[in-house]
Amino acid sequence: MTGARVRERKSAAAAQQPGFDFNAADEIVCGVDEAGRGPLAGPVVAAAVIFDPSKPMIRGLDDSKALTARKRDELYDKIVDRALAYCIASASVEEIDTLNILHATMLAMKRAVEGLAVVPTLVKIDGNRCPVLSIRSEAIVGGDALVKSISAASILAKVTRDRMLLELHQRFPVYGFDAHSGYGTPQHLAALREHGPCEHHRRSFAPVREAHLRMGRRVAAPGVELTRLPPVVETAWVDDESNSLGASARSTGSVR
Repeated sequence: MTGARVRERKSAAAAQQPGFDFNAADEIVCGVDEAGRGPLAGPVVAAAVIFDPSKPMIRGLDDSKALTARKRDELYDKIVDRALAYCIASASVEEIDTLNILHATMLAMKRAVEGLAVVPTLVKIDGNRCPVLSIRSEAIVGGDALVKSISAASILAKVTRDRMLLELHQRFPVYGFDAHSGYGTPQHLAALREHGPCEHHRRSFAPVREAHLRMGRRVAAPGVELTRLPPVVETAWVDDESNSLGASARSTGSVR
């Protein structure tokens, strides 16, 4: 076969085999994002959103971090109302400490997608990697500011997690969870030094491990060898009530 004939056949084959179109009109697109990878306490939360094409698109959607808390609350209600399906899921502090924060985040995202009442044909995920899914997925860096369904998922995840930390603040007011949502602010770090961690703090995060050691506690964290030190504070802050936030991952879904 001549070289010209081979080139002709390759060109014909290429014409018959178009590449993937990630924006096909008949796609059921799901946006996914998370909230709470960086904090020292509380679960990591993920949300998945499929918009209802028969309803008008919501104005003002953006990365949740670029919005005020009041605006996020307003958009939360609109997203829930106009979604064809949505699911909010989480991975617990125990899962974060066992798996590490990256794998726990992927787990929460997977739970959110699998909890949808409508099965998407394409999952668009904020970031540079995707959880293992049975559905075709695409990672988009900065997607929470570029893709409306990802922006919506970002808002649902952020609002849900902030509300969980407000609930946690009612039980553990000394840490100021209502002010920083578990992030490592100077206020939070000072409270850790004074009171020691509670069961909702992530032992696999260095500031929490160090606080445990200052309290004279040995902490078992994945891949970390720690030595017990003499206690600096005589008593540790312990709560015997049931763990409503970290005992297991939770998810909710709705079809509108």
